[in-house]
Amino acid sequence: MASTLDLTPRTSVARGVGSNADTTAPVYGYTAAGSAFQRATQPDYFGWLDHVRAAAGCTRPIRLAGQLLTVESGTGRVLDQRHTDAMPDAAIYKACGNRRATVCPACASVYQRDAYQLLRAGLVGGKGVPETVSRHPAVFPTFTAPSFGPVHARVVKRHTCRDRRRCDCRPDPCHARRDTGLCEHGRPAVCWARHEPGDAVLGQPLCLDCYDHDHQVVWNLFSGELWHRTKQAAERHLAKLARSRGIPRVQVVTPSGKTRTVSPVRLSHGKAAEFQARGAVHFHALVRLDGVDPTDPTAVVPPPAGFTVADLDHALRHGAEQVAFTTPGHPDRPQGWPIAWGDQVDIRPISLTGRGEVTDSMVAGYLAKYATKSTEVTGHRSVRLTADTIGDYADPDGDHTARLIDACWRLGRPTTPPRPLLDRPRDHRPTPGFVQPWQCPDCGTHTRYAACPVCVAHRQANLDAESTKPTSANPYARLRRWAHMLGFGGHFLTKARRYSVTFQLLRDTRVTYRRSEDHDQGAGEPIHAVDHLDDTTLTVGTLTFAGVGWHTTGDALLANTAAALARERHATGREELAHELSTTPAGTVPAAA
Repeated sequence: MASTLDLTPRTSVARGVGSNADTTAPVYGYTAAGSAFQRATQPDYFGWLDHVRAAAGCTRPIRLAGQLLTVESGTGRVLDQRHTDAMPDAAIYKACGNRRATVCPACASVYQRDAYQLLRAGLVGGKGVPETVSRHPAVFPTFTAPSFGPVHARVVKRHTCRDRRRCDCRPDPCHARRDTGLCEHGRPAVCWARHEPGDAVLGQPLCLDCYDHDHQVVWNLFSGELWHRTKQAAERHLAKLARSRGIPRVQVVTPSGKTRTVSPVRLSHGKAAEFQARGAVHFHALVRLDGVDPTDPTAVVPPPAGFTVADLDHALRHGAEQVAFTTPGHPDRPQGWPIAWGDQVDIRPISLTGRGEVTDSMVAGYLAKYATKSTEVTGHRSVRLTADTIGDYADPDGDHTARLIDACWRLGRPTTPPRPLLDRPRDHRPTPGFVQPWQCPDCGTHTRYAACPVCVAHRQANLDAESTKPTSANPYARLRRWAHMLGFGGHFLTKARRYSVTFQLLRDTRVTYRRSEDHDQGAGEPIHAVDHLDDTTLTVGTLTFAGVGWHTTGDALLANTAAALARERHATGREELAHELSTTPAGTVPAAA
């Protein structure tokens, strides 16, 4: 029997870890509680808890097995040697690091807090970013997708609520029209309902046959390119504005030694993608205006005097209105699909004083929250789809999500034309009126057909197994790879190189802090060679993959419970510290390490 106990305490959205645990012969009962009791009664229980502490809250930790050697870098002498066979469970547990809250809440929480620190540092400084960025013009734009057909929506023209997340305002009718006609498929083209925030029909098309599912998945596929071109158009608009104001261009020296003349201003951004209920992505971004230092092109300096938030706002709106392109042709649509932004482009200035409508902490927390989400809002949750599993989710006559997945799989099929059938040496072709047998020069097959049937079948097999990587011949091949993401294959959180620090820097800082944290507590405690942090030692590991998940559901229960208590204690301490400092604690503000 499998336990149905919720193995992730205080979480209602995470998948249970019971399905991810290895199945072992039960020693004490068949329940998670019995397995946990047996583990807790073992003499090395607290040592086991300390051993799994790094991955205690993870839903699906990765188990590694092998040997760890600590070697003196100068002489190569082995200072310490440890093998996982002598450790609890004969393995090292490592957190999975998944960013999705529905897959692993603990790892997603760490990712969210790192994302918050990364995004906020680009607005106020810190973490290696100069504090002068707080004086740079910055805005919070939102770019949405165009309409691909009418969908059920909750429209509130005038909000009277204080919290939009718990909006209880009276909405307008969904799609009110004077003529209550039918669409070309015989379905109502109007909707007089005033939908509530949690209504299941929100985002669903009024008519599934009228909705352009092909266009939407293609727009999701090319939305990253659309953002890239929009940012370039905004930078060109700012460069023209600088020329009109008499601000000269800046000469910088590239790493290769060449001299380039560039614009005196440039944009740095942090961007998060969010799925709407209809399955289309839209982008929230933090866009900052920087200057260019001729002596150090990588430095973050303020823009020239005279540039304001209004200039940045106008440049982004100009880019959103002007940028549009057409995708390459597809056999189902030779003229391609138009790619452009929708009419709803919202750009708001960011206040760094904490008093405005949009503050730095607010937008950083908002983007960090959506960085841990995916297609959950559409009701679809699956891993990468294959030819064996596509039939479980795709249906050309199914619901809205099933049709989007079907469109991804259908448009992403191999479309590269095979080699012409009559592409043969002229002397091997049969003469008119009498078919002479000939031998294929490629495979040696004797045939009377104009084209070798063996080679044709081989070419077709290669075509069916064609790689899904984007190529100039078939730019839509990625649709099959990202069918489970409704065509969107970009990262959910991206940033410009000079906007802020990297995730790797934050993670390395956390590792260093945790290693040195225990050494500072006990002055008389010995420090093992494997924990040395100086440059004189080198840790060499020959670790291999040993499995995924906890050994038993009882282990998962104990580890997750301990991690949940630690998170509650950390949150309580943060609230008490904020109370002493007379500040309001932000739910997504973590400690630096």
